[in-house]
Amino acid sequence: MDRSPEALYHEDVAYQFFKHKSLCERALAQVRDEDLFLTLDAEANSLAMLMQHMAGNLISRWTDFLTTDGEKPDRDRDSEFVVRPGTTRAGLMDRWEEGWRCLFQALAALTEEDLSLTVLIRAEPHSVIKAIDRQLTHQAYHTGQIVLLAKHFAAATWRTLSVARGKTREFNAEKFGAGNAGR
Repeated sequence: MDRSPEALYHEDVAYQFFKHKSLCERALAQVRDEDLFLTLDAEANSLAMLMQHMAGNLISRWTDFLTTDGEKPDRDRDSEFVVRPGTTRAGLMDRWEEGWRCLFQALAALTEEDLSLTVLIRAEPHSVIKAIDRQLTHQAYHTGQIVLLAKHFAAATWRTLSVARGKTREFNAEKFGAGNAGR
């Protein structure tokens, strides 16, 4: 039996979110604890700030997703960009997991019919699909920032998260067989 486009979208978008979470976590695992709190300049975000912001955004958007505005009145977005004294990697990871758990639980609870509903984000109407896509774009934006900063701080110890430079042919040969290495 063929699956509906809605079912395919629902499955794929959850997978795309998982990939972004995984990229971030694989990058963060390569930096020292103290690197989480460094900024490149006075206006830049640290890895800790980005983690706090992404988690806060996920919690706000995905708690009671279908029934309340995605910008919760108790969210303090500005505080997500301030690292409080005593903040640790473990504390950041706990909050990080809480945010992603909100997202994945809300996504799993959605039905195909829910995809045609309208939700609010900052009092602006969004189709559920538009709200999901908006979140995916937001996560992708900050995933890139996390990977870039982690790579910068890890420097010579960095292990690539994808195909290493100069290794595409080798990768393709392993993945697709020697006959397809250049395609």
